[in-house]
Amino acid sequence: MSRNPNGVPSPLLRFGYGTNGLADLRLDDALALLADLGYDGVGLTLDHMHLDPLAPDLAARTRRVAHRLDALGLGVTVETGARYVLDPRRKHGPSLLDPDPDDRARRVDLLLRAVRVAADLGAHAVHCFSGTVPDGTDEDTAWKRLADTLTPVLDAAATAGVPLAVEPEPGHLLATLADFHHLRRTLGDPEPLGLTLDIGHCQCLEPLPPADCVRDAAPWLRHVQIEDMRRGVHEHLPFGDGEIDFPPVLAALAATGYQGLTVVELPRHSHAGPHFAERSLPFLHRAAAASPRTNHSGEPSATH
Repeated sequence: MSRNPNGVPSPLLRFGYGTNGLADLRLDDALALLADLGYDGVGLTLDHMHLDPLAPDLAARTRRVAHRLDALGLGVTVETGARYVLDPRRKHGPSLLDPDPDDRARRVDLLLRAVRVAADLGAHAVHCFSGTVPDGTDEDTAWKRLADTLTPVLDAAATAGVPLAVEPEPGHLLATLADFHHLRRTLGDPEPLGLTLDIGHCQCLEPLPPADCVRDAAPWLRHVQIEDMRRGVHEHLPFGDGEIDFPPVLAALAATGYQGLTVVELPRHSHAGPHFAERSLPFLHRAAAASPRTNHSGEPSATH
């Protein structure tokens, strides 16, 4: 449970910060910083500088991180959006949609590793995304590849008891909430499949306002990312630099009963990561405090 600057709890809302926005810090330093600033948790992107998923002794290193998180009182989501962790020449490559089955298998292996790490850390979800459609690949083929490659990951997630939270990403095959529902129906609505909702992405390209996106997505919400953004421009911005009205968004999120982390996502601001981490949490607490009070049905509650 988060607390606003006056020490009053903000019911249901738990705020975190993504390590992809703290890439210039050692992981231990990043975790200590977030705990000192009062964050409830961390969005941990598995990357070469932060719990490298491909380096030796992953299980032992994961245990050390788990102990550190526990000592600091931080919750965690495992994120898999590292830019070059699999291929030093291709951003986010290879993807689940690549024509080469061996390349697709490398991405699947990364996600399976992420599921194991998440289970060992006690994470509330594993995040992933589809990837862009490769040149020369039609969309029907791309959707089939996505369904086929995610099936073993969902099986592993079910066994581990950790939901897989797929993120609609602008420019990707799975770019919108409608695309998420297409995947969900294609796969037969498997229980481990959930949604990562990025609030900025809602502002960027969804037809509904972000608060309405939150309400519509509520049954499938397993992870939330948050930052400011402008309509039609996929650029993650610090709070106040974009167009989002945050109090209604946070009110809608609280009304859903969502129990996971809401993680600040500023990957292109790592050069000043500690500064933006320090600024972001008070902004979110102020926005939450300014939110209309709601009950669990999402209706405004009486105030006195």
